[in-house]
Amino acid sequence: MNRILALAVACAVTLPAYAADEPTALTLYRADSDQLFQATGDAVSNDGYAVVHERRAFDLKGGTQDLSIGGLPAALDSEALTLRFPGKGTRVVSQRLLLGQGFDGAVAGLVGHDVQVVGSTGQELAKGTLVRGGNPMVLRDGTGQLTVVKDYSALRVTGVDDVARGSTLQVRVDGGSAGKTTAQLDYPTTGLGWRGAYVATLAPGGACNMAFDANASIANRSGRDWHDVALKLVAGDAQRAKSVPPPRMMMARAPVAMKAMDAAGDDMRQASLGDLRTYTLPHAVDLPDGSVTQAPLYDRHTLACSREAVYDAGTRFYNGSPRVEQDPGVPEDGTPIVTSLRFKAFDSLPAGYVRVLTTDRDGNAELLGEGRVEDTPKNEDATVSLGNAFDLRAKREQTAFNVAGHQIDEGTRITLTNAGDAKRTVTVRERPNRWRAWALASSSVKPSKATPELLEFKVDVPANGSATLDFAVRYTWTDADIRPR
Repeated sequence: MNRILALAVACAVTLPAYAADEPTALTLYRADSDQLFQATGDAVSNDGYAVVHERRAFDLKGGTQDLSIGGLPAALDSEALTLRFPGKGTRVVSQRLLLGQGFDGAVAGLVGHDVQVVGSTGQELAKGTLVRGGNPMVLRDGTGQLTVVKDYSALRVTGVDDVARGSTLQVRVDGGSAGKTTAQLDYPTTGLGWRGAYVATLAPGGACNMAFDANASIANRSGRDWHDVALKLVAGDAQRAKSVPPPRMMMARAPVAMKAMDAAGDDMRQASLGDLRTYTLPHAVDLPDGSVTQAPLYDRHTLACSREAVYDAGTRFYNGSPRVEQDPGVPEDGTPIVTSLRFKAFDSLPAGYVRVLTTDRDGNAELLGEGRVEDTPKNEDATVSLGNAFDLRAKREQTAFNVAGHQIDEGTRITLTNAGDAKRTVTVRERPNRWRAWALASSSVKPSKATPELLEFKVDVPANGSATLDFAVRYTWTDADIRPR
C-alpha cells in the first residue's frame, strides 16, 4: 500500500530536540572525485568527507529520557558521532543511529512527536506520541496505553518545520536536572566536499599575461540541505583509516544546481591546521542538497605566465647493460608536442582544476584547455597541461650509429614543423637510453639544460616553416660496469 507522509503545520509545541540559535559549523575536506561535482549522478554520494559541528537544544525532564535527533545526513560514521552535554549532570547512556531509508527514515525521525495516523479514506486510525516507526508502528496515548498500527496511509504531525529525509539519532540520557540545555553534536559524513576551481584568461598580444580567478567549488550530495552554516574548507591530504559507510540507494533527483555566491564582502580567512591549510568563509552560507556552490578564494589577480610546447619521447635507461642494438626503440613520428601553461602561485592554491581561456576574434572567451594543479604553496610554480598542439609536428631519425669496443656513438636528427602563423619555441627533452654513462658529443643547438639523465634544447620554429635539431651522444663503459645477469 502506498503511504504518504502528510505535514500539517499548526501551533508550535516544545520538541524533544531542536536547533539552537548558534549556526551549524561545517568543516569540508578536499574531494578528488569528480562524481560529487557532476550535474548528473546519484542523488546521495559516498564521496567527499566533512565534519559537522552542531549545537542542539533539549528540553530535559530529568532522570532517564529518550531523545530523537532527526535531519542528519544519510551517510554517517556511527563510531565517530558524539553528543556532549555541558557539565557532569547529564550523560549519554546509549545511542542508536537509524540510517535514512526513504519513507521509513522520515517516520523514524518523528519518534517522540505527537502524530495522527490516517487511513486510506482519510479516517483517523490512532493518535498519540510516536514510540516506534515502521509498519507496524507503535503509539502511546495520554493514558500510557500503547497502540500498534499497521497498513496506514499517512501521518499528520504538528509543530514540525520539516520532515527528516536523512538519518536519525536516538539517544537515551540519564541524570541531570529538568530544564532547557544545549549539547554539542559532532559527526563526520560524506556527500560533501570541495576543490579549487580556477579560470585563467590570457590577455591578447605576444606577452603571456592572464587574469586569474580563484574559487572554491563546494558540492553537496549528502541527502539534506544545510542552511546558514559557518563553513571551513580544509586543503591538503588528511589521512583517513576508514571510509564512511555508503548511503542506501535512493530515488534519482533533479540535476545538480549550480550556484554562485556573491563575491562582494570580506575575503576568506586563511590559517594553518597542523600540516593542512584552512579557508574560513566570512559569512554563513546555504548549501542546498544536490547543489554545487562557487565561493571566491581570492580577488582576481593579473599574473605573468609562460607557455611551453614540449616534445618528449619519454624514453629512459632501465637495463643493467648497454643497449647495443641499432634500433633506438623510439618512434620516428607520432609523438605529440604537448602544450602547457606555467605561472607562479601568488598565494596558496589548493588542488583543483584550471580552465585556460583566450579571447577569439569574435570577442568570445574560448577554452584552450583544462588541467589539474596539485596543492601549490605560495611562490611555487604551477603547470597546467593544455593538450596537444595542432600546428606543431616532430619527426626523428637516426643519422649515425656505431659500436666499437666499450663505446656507442649515435647521432639523431629531430625535424620540427610549424603550420601556424606565429613563430613557436619547442622544448625538446631527450633522455639518452642506451647506457647510464654518456656525454653530449655535439649539437646544432646549445642545450638549455643538462643533467645526468636529461638533455633539454630550446628550438625556435618559424611560422609556416621548420627547424632541425642535430645532436650526437657517446656512451662509454668498462667491464667492471656491467652487472652480471
